[in-house]
Amino acid sequence: MLSRDKLFIGGAWVAPSGKQTIDVFNAGNGERMAKVPLGDEKDVESAVNAARAAFEGWSGGSAEWRAGFLDKIAAGLKARSDELARLIAQEVGMPLKMAARIQVGLPIANFANYAKLVKEFPFERKVGNSLVLREPVGVVGAITPWNYPLHQITLKVAPALAAGCTVVLKPSEIAPLNAFVLAEVLEIAGLPKGVFNLVTGTGQKAGEALVKHPGVDMISFTGSTRAGKRISELAASSVKRVALELGGKSASVILEDADLAAAVKGTVNGCYLNSGQTCTALTRMLVPQSKYDEAARLAAEAAKGFAVGDPLDEKTRLGPLTSLAQLERVRGYIKKGVEEGAELIAGGVEHPEGAPAGGYYVRPTVFGQVKNSMTIAQEEIFGPVLAIIPYRDEEDAVRIANDSPYGLAGAVWSKDEAHAQRVARRIRAGQVDVNGGAFNMNAPFGGFKQSGHGREAGVYGLEEFLEYKSLQLKG
Repeated sequence: MLSRDKLFIGGAWVAPSGKQTIDVFNAGNGERMAKVPLGDEKDVESAVNAARAAFEGWSGGSAEWRAGFLDKIAAGLKARSDELARLIAQEVGMPLKMAARIQVGLPIANFANYAKLVKEFPFERKVGNSLVLREPVGVVGAITPWNYPLHQITLKVAPALAAGCTVVLKPSEIAPLNAFVLAEVLEIAGLPKGVFNLVTGTGQKAGEALVKHPGVDMISFTGSTRAGKRISELAASSVKRVALELGGKSASVILEDADLAAAVKGTVNGCYLNSGQTCTALTRMLVPQSKYDEAARLAAEAAKGFAVGDPLDEKTRLGPLTSLAQLERVRGYIKKGVEEGAELIAGGVEHPEGAPAGGYYVRPTVFGQVKNSMTIAQEEIFGPVLAIIPYRDEEDAVRIANDSPYGLAGAVWSKDEAHAQRVARRIRAGQVDVNGGAFNMNAPFGGFKQSGHGREAGVYGLEEFLEYKSLQLKG
């Protein structure tokens, strides 16, 4: 069992103020795999003070100087990529090969990408008699989730450091081990003391202390909408900048003229990625009423192709959920779907056949004849549960797609690309895949409505950590 008994504050590994710890469990077998410190207000205070002290020196350096550190971090993560992939596969439950490509590959690529972007970014621009400057917002409190732990850390830490901000990171207590590896990589890269600080703990203690701290200039949070609302309330007392990337209930709209087989397969894949523990998961599949029977058959077939098993087994396509609490939550939603009258086409609450005992496994599930007013169509489940919703016509499809408190992502399928784009423009969401368009790490990522505000990734993510300043010049 791993034991991490120190926090990374002020460029050193230091003992936490208290002696309590948090257990970390292996998603594949339910066994305790590690323990980490239960950081508190005193630890947050130390970390913020260290970040504040380091800010002037870090922000005053050149973009090229900061980029050099980002390149070193990317190289350091790459050197430990096998270790990280195995660690995150166990923490989160994503199958190992996929974890290597997504959970580790994307962070490496993003650190390297921000090293490039910051060197090209125009930090000054002449506008009439004004010189408009872009300056770092200051000390950033980054609070990150467990589903893509290192990736979500990277989408905050890399652009914040590139911008010239200093950072205090509070990772999810459910999957914190990868953050310790990152801290070790940053230490070896020679990052100046206090520029990056790591405090593990719960949201109620360490997270809230970070949000309320007057020495923190900005909070960047990814997680549930409920927690995002609480953060907004707490941050308001000090008028902090807040960036929120929250929940989603994304609709995949399959139009009448779409390639039905390709659209259903793409939607199921988009729903089950990371066992459905993805904020952009395509959990609502909207199909024309006339094609419902065929779509339901195709979806059930696709679900059967997701072999459930140990994330370290190369035959596994669907790993476990990340925690026991998450397993109970997802099973509760499946029961709710049955109670509310949806048709259970595939899956269910039973432990999947052949899946290891003790792990947090759930069957890949498909519901049919779902009404958009049902709980499983309105609330974020965060598990491999697909709801098929029939619609009358295109207007009805757009109405259903937008009938959600969320607006993070979506998809549109049509053999006519221009037609698909016209419908995609009408969907109130931050990103919409058209005919299975690939993920773009340089495109802005974020949502409408209760999916949050602010954007991550690419130059848009860099701009989140910058303030405008105008110098009014004479003559």
